[in-house]
Amino acid sequence: MPVTPPSHRDRLSPNQLAKQEQIVEAARAVLATEGLAGCTARAIADASPLTKSAIHYYFADIDLLIDRAMAGHVNAFLDHLREVASRYEEPAPRLWAVLEAYLDVFASNPNSAFVWFEYWVAVGRAGHPQAAEAMLRSITEFLTDLLADLGIDDPRARARALQSYLLGAIVQQRVRRRAFATLREEIELLCLA
Repeated sequence: MPVTPPSHRDRLSPNQLAKQEQIVEAARAVLATEGLAGCTARAIADASPLTKSAIHYYFADIDLLIDRAMAGHVNAFLDHLREVASRYEEPAPRLWAVLEAYLDVFASNPNSAFVWFEYWVAVGRAGHPQAAEAMLRSITEFLTDLLADLGIDDPRARARALQSYLLGAIVQQRVRRRAFATLREEIELLCLA
């Protein structure tokens, strides 16, 4: 299920929706290269064909725009993981391929990990973690489905534990890279035993 933060999308014309999506895509690009601190209305306008005033017209609240852009990143991430999963018929190889792809995304694009964590810290500090919570829930639900296919007990609780492990592994991989085989052993002990 795609993550969609609340917006006033229902009241916009198709042309306005297209412009709003251009702004969201520009914000995604800025987040990917400049991080959360660099994701300003000016930077987004510079990355899009629209003006700074258009950014403010379509998104009076820059935080809502960032929520939408982050949701776009999470949805793209989940689409990639689903595509990886679709290549496997058997549940166990499917799970391991997805987990390796999950970690590879962050290993190959280290800035994406920083953006995720910056975002989560920022919304936590601001006291509005609902959009981030929805994003985290969508990933956990995907992991729950993968684990349920293995027939393990309480796949939802194990998916939450697995998601927590993966988030920690992303950070640790930035400090000390370890082979997926080593991480797989830890995952088996933690979540699948």
